Amino acid sequence: MKIAIDAMGGDHAPKEIVLGAMKAVQSFSDIHITLVGDEKQIKETLTSHERISILHTTEVILGTDEPVRAVRRKKDASMVLAAKQVTDGLADACISAGNTGALMAAGLFVVGRIEGIDRPALAPTLPTIGGEGFLLLDVGANADAKPEHLVQFAIMGSIYSEKVRGLKNPRVGLLNIGTEEKKGNELTKSAFTLLKNSNLNFVGNVEARDLLEGVADVVVTDGFTGNMVLKTLEGTALSMFKMLKTALMSSFTSKLAAAVLKPNLMKLKNTMDYSEYGGAALFGLKAPVIKAHGSSNAQAIYSAIRQTREMVGNDVVQLIHKAVEESDSDSVKLEQ
Repeated sequence: MKIAIDAMGGDHAPKEIVLGAMKAVQSFSDIHITLVGDEKQIKETLTSHERISILHTTEVILGTDEPVRAVRRKKDASMVLAAKQVTDGLADACISAGNTGALMAAGLFVVGRIEGIDRPALAPTLPTIGGEGFLLLDVGANADAKPEHLVQFAIMGSIYSEKVRGLKNPRVGLLNIGTEEKKGNELTKSAFTLLKNSNLNFVGNVEARDLLEGVADVVVTDGFTGNMVLKTLEGTALSMFKMLKTALMSSFTSKLAAAVLKPNLMKLKNTMDYSEYGGAALFGLKAPVIKAHGSSNAQAIYSAIRQTREMVGNDVVQLIHKAVEESDSDSVKLEQ
């Protein structure tokens, strides 16, 4: 199994990317990784070359670049070349912690969309209080969506949750402003009806306040709403940990309490740590494309590689293609 990684994307590239790649090849004997980026910088960290090769380029897509224009103009950028490795059949999947919009553009223009998928969806696995996690899609690939798009998101998310996350008959929820069937706008009302009549394990509308309780395994929404929910959850978690740290360091007594509570606090931090869940998968493309968090450390990159390996090994893309074909066929029968 071959995986191409944009070694220059992310806040801590290429060091953390290289460290994560080395950890992955030590853990998984069936993968070969191609690091795409500046060979000189990569070799400053790369101490083990076992099943790791380098595709040299000095061109990089920056976080400030306009995504579509950058992908079209910077054809030798590390992210674009990583995606091209997939198109050329030299890699089974690609990963980047770089510019999110650019990776989505590279996924669409270079890797290509699965026939029958109207819109791709960006889908991270987010933590829950119980540690199980849930898949949220879309979180930004499409600002707007139609009801049938949300059904496709649900199909793709269900397949991924079953095959990669090991969940039998995953629960699908529709993000809404209330749990009642008639709640919401025209998009959610129409999507509710479609999902209710599908073969998915649809559990109805779910509210944002219940997401971390694990109310559903797959939660679908439009990209505009999903992106706001994602950033709200990330910001709230960071703020809570900062406030907790400030409170525990405020006096001698609280510092003593912090020392006693430290093991439990570390367990809590690990439960809510995004780096254990991998990256956000861009569903609906002809091959797995994974967006790692921009601030990814070696552990996060390792988790993204593990996630990618499971997607390729379980043939998730082909399963999505087949499910969408069957869904379209069922729709035609209903119309007739």
